[in-house]
Amino acid sequence: MAFSCPAVSEKNVGNHDACKTCPNYKVCMGARQEAAELKQIKERFENVKHIILVLSGKGGVGKSTIAAQLAYSLASQDFKVGVLDVDITGPSIPKMFGLEDERIHETFLGWSPVFNSDNIAVMSIAFLLSHPENAVIWRGPKKNGLIKQFVRDVYWDELDYLIVDTPPGTSDEHLSIASFLEEKIDGAILVTTPQEVSLLDVRREVTFCKKANVNIIGVVENMSSFICSCGHESVIFKPTTGGAEKMCQEMNLKLLGKLPLDISLRESCDLGISFFNEVNESKAIRALREITETIKKEIENKKEKKEDKKEEKKEEEDFDEF
Repeated sequence: MAFSCPAVSEKNVGNHDACKTCPNYKVCMGARQEAAELKQIKERFENVKHIILVLSGKGGVGKSTIAAQLAYSLASQDFKVGVLDVDITGPSIPKMFGLEDERIHETFLGWSPVFNSDNIAVMSIAFLLSHPENAVIWRGPKKNGLIKQFVRDVYWDELDYLIVDTPPGTSDEHLSIASFLEEKIDGAILVTTPQEVSLLDVRREVTFCKKANVNIIGVVENMSSFICSCGHESVIFKPTTGGAEKMCQEMNLKLLGKLPLDISLRESCDLGISFFNEVNESKAIRALREITETIKKEIENKKEKKEDKKEEKKEEEDFDEF
């Protein structure tokens, strides 16, 4: 005999008399709470126009550097930018924005992000630590809980772009962000270096994005060459299999650009200042500007395609009704 839940069609699920003795009460209430939290998260991001994930298959490829410089680049164009650091065990974003000694402030609207300037806001677990050298030794559920707090409780106000800096690989943090933000994410930027060992891990990241239904905006090849202080350019990490360009051709991905190693860029990250304010012109500056413009165009193209699909679907529904 099939079991029929008397409260399944009611809005006030869990308060029906039959709910008290139901063996699935905890499961049902857990699903209800999760739905309520997802609604809260959706409301938090109503005024955030675009969300970009920055991913890398392995550590040490400059993912956080790309995330920080993309934020600085967009801010230099007068966009309002937020940076959410979900690298729980290795938060380096505060260092790159000169915010190491800052702490989270709580207001009646929620947690307030820390501001680097009028149009760059940052949130990171580093703001919760009593000392920058303290290690975060957490298992998955606790990481997931903090990320949920970040997306549910942080008040970003109005943002043109929110850049999410993730840890290397495909772990709890990635799954949490993909599930909490869902359709709000415009896409992911994959960061790699030219060596095959890095490209191999990026290919795994591509697989993750497809399984998690995350759009891939494109790939940035970092450290593609080295520019000395004298201006001479040389290739340190010589690609053995064609680098990111060949991989993008094989996997039908967009190569957003190639960023060279630049001493001034490294110094800017260490000092927590904008590379764009310190250097007037260089190959690295031009590459970052081109990467930024390409990302903006890719997001706009995706938006237009999405609107076209909505229009087509509406026309089909109107025709069916007719």
